[in-house]
Amino acid sequence: MKNWLLSVFCLLCATAAHAQFRVEVSGVGTTLIPVAVTPFRGNDVSVQKMAAIIQADLERSGIFRSIDLVGAPPTDETTGLLDPSFWRKKGADALVSGSVTPLPDGRMDVRFRLWDVARNENMGGQRYSVASSEMRMVAHSIADFVYEKLTGEKAVFSTRIAYVTKTATQYTLWVADADGENASLALRSVEPIISPAWSPSGSQLAYVSFEARKPSVYVHDVATAKRRLVANFKGSNSAPTWSPDGRTLAVTLSRDNGSQIFLLDAMTPGAEPRRITTSSAIDTEPTFSSDGKTIYFVSDRGGTPQIYKMGATGANVERVTFAGSYNISPTVSPDGRLLAFVSRVSGAFKVHVLDLASGTVTPITDTSADEKPSFSPNGRQLLYATEQQGKEALMMVTVDGRVKSRLVGSEGDIRQPHWGPAAR
Repeated sequence: MKNWLLSVFCLLCATAAHAQFRVEVSGVGTTLIPVAVTPFRGNDVSVQKMAAIIQADLERSGIFRSIDLVGAPPTDETTGLLDPSFWRKKGADALVSGSVTPLPDGRMDVRFRLWDVARNENMGGQRYSVASSEMRMVAHSIADFVYEKLTGEKAVFSTRIAYVTKTATQYTLWVADADGENASLALRSVEPIISPAWSPSGSQLAYVSFEARKPSVYVHDVATAKRRLVANFKGSNSAPTWSPDGRTLAVTLSRDNGSQIFLLDAMTPGAEPRRITTSSAIDTEPTFSSDGKTIYFVSDRGGTPQIYKMGATGANVERVTFAGSYNISPTVSPDGRLLAFVSRVSGAFKVHVLDLASGTVTPITDTSADEKPSFSPNGRQLLYATEQQGKEALMMVTVDGRVKSRLVGSEGDIRQPHWGPAAR
């Protein structure tokens, strides 16, 4: 009876995050910008392989393709392309070159330059003096620079993701770079942890912990690791999500006999929650639109789990999904155009994307155990958990479904991903 609600509460999590993730990109976009990323001079002294990280970031976006470096001449980020004709013959539109030099104080001096190959023109660059532990984030920042210069759009390589892993004896909440690497521990427990949700500022994570032997909602400060209990009412407390201004949490509570959606003042400890759904059905998995005016949620008020929307005060409830008999886990793109969700099709659970203006629904994955899609801050990609080839995995897919990136841990179960906001 109502087993789908149990899956909302108990979608549990995965891999030992100290293991290295492996990025595997498949599929191609309709138009790919050819970019050559040359090995940085002095790269042997760096902790991370700068060019490889930059190249992987760009490829994963589904907008760029890499250029073969066989026979490549030397490049210099200070004096320009030494042989632009070579790169033109290779078909490159742009080239990234750089260097890594150790400084006397132990830091690394990182410099790079982006070149327009056709015009042999400097498109700009930057310089960083950082600790060796920050080299990976610098590489992501360089990829952001290249992406934004060549597309005019906001990049997301320097953002972070959260996810949960489950081993035989414990559950762990992790915060990692957007490519799944460089994970740091946020919380470890012998009891389940589910539903991590980033605050709009990227400074906090709300999540559900079962450490009190029932689901309760906590808010965790990422920088200090301090946390506070925000929802521990009678019954279950689950599915937290932040309003765009970061002042309100929408949560699912069963305190009044039946799972309903409430709003909770995230700034005031002990604040009394305000109920905004009043059906006799199960209402859960709320998520705000980017303007904060609309809340999408899941309800079985029509007999099966479907996605509905309502005003942020609970008014004007409307059904959104009609295709299929089981649709859960809604998430709205930052521009408000698309709704991603998980739909059960012939027993398989797949991520679908709904164009809210036209009503067109498109399946975008070829896996069959998908969970918890989450949009990138620029709306170009989705992060989700799934099972592929017998292994638990995090996947990224472009919203058109053309390019997929697999982030695979070496062992364990990985679930409940959520993509953090862009840096402010």
